Amino acid sequence: MRILLVNGPNLNMLGSRQPEIYGSMTLRDIVDRVTARAKELGAEIVPFQANGEGAIVDFLQANGPGADGILINAGALTHYGLSLRDAFESIQKPFVEVHISNIHAREEFRHHSVLADIAVSQVAGLGWRGYITALESLVGILKDRK
Repeated sequence: MRILLVNGPNLNMLGSRQPEIYGSMTLRDIVDRVTARAKELGAEIVPFQANGEGAIVDFLQANGPGADGILINAGALTHYGLSLRDAFESIQKPFVEVHISNIHAREEFRHHSVLADIAVSQVAGLGWRGYITALESLVGILKDRK
């Protein structure tokens, strides 16, 4: 089982960016933990991070067809990334949207996700552990569908 792990703008700054909101763990730390848990579940993780929407769309178009599912923390693109949404609709792979903070308890502009209604699920507010929850859920869903 092949799962893409996509992280959007500014997530490369985890560990130093607003640790009171996003915690002290780096993106590398999160990717390592997700990769280790995926291995235990019999899945392979293909990690990717970019600060530009176009780079993420290019990655999804190139790698989405060969993946079984996708985990994405789209960062700010969650709220306005319509070309990202179009990419997900084009590749038609199940995906789970992940957010380290609870976007529904933050600024009003963060409450809306342009991806939520086409995602399998949304995990928000669990810190880095949300990635593990999302992974476990997605693997279970993919196994159920087979």
